[in-house]
Amino acid sequence: MSNYLMPQGMRPATLQERKEFYTEEFNLKKVKEWFIGKLGKIKFAVIIGRHTKIFLPEYADDAETTIIIEDYKDLEDLREQIVEFLPEAAYYDRNVYANSDKAVGQELAFDLDPENVVCPIHGGLAEKMKRHQGLGFCELELEMVRGQTLCLLDELQGEFSQLQVVYSGRGFHVHVFDQEAYALTAKERSALAARVKAKGFAIDAWVTEGESRLIRLPYSLNGLVSRVCLPLEKNEVEKFNPIYDVRCIPKFLR
Repeated sequence: MSNYLMPQGMRPATLQERKEFYTEEFNLKKVKEWFIGKLGKIKFAVIIGRHTKIFLPEYADDAETTIIIEDYKDLEDLREQIVEFLPEAAYYDRNVYANSDKAVGQELAFDLDPENVVCPIHGGLAEKMKRHQGLGFCELELEMVRGQTLCLLDELQGEFSQLQVVYSGRGFHVHVFDQEAYALTAKERSALAARVKAKGFAIDAWVTEGESRLIRLPYSLNGLVSRVCLPLEKNEVEKFNPIYDVRCIPKFLR
């Protein structure tokens, strides 16, 4: 079980709670809507217990491994495979693949996590790592990264028009669906990430650069904090509070 510092009400989900969520609450209709218009077949992935250390005994050897799921019939089959693994996290691959399985583009995204901001109480990431709290965060850090997300949206709106915010369970993702963004080269993505970081945004550059191609699957359960990954409209972000917002709180915590 994880001992990370977390805001009120957030804690790792048990195996039984993960099972209840994915069998009773995981909204496949909304997952399908998320992928409408996406090109090619989507690859998914799970991590079983890397951070929570909670996993089924038969998957002990693979608990920290990223397991790619690309052989599935439909989303119901995907759900069944997720229930088999009962993972702490589920993702999808942002790459666009040609018939040859060669990546021909990638969805652009920005990942803002609360541990990457410098907290006046808990310090920066290096200090948190020394205390073995690299993924831990407090309510103030959550508020700070929410504010950064709003500012990043304003920054990006001058360059892109199809932006979508997703609450990831801990921080926020900003997805860019403009067609020209899919075609950005690695060099262009790196330059964009550097420019955004230089303006003070606490983003995970690997995500924007494309080296980390996986991103959390909307409507899946973030098993580290027991919160549902939830797409948000921009006007919802300003007042969004995942500590109390029932839309991102799984039934086992209500």
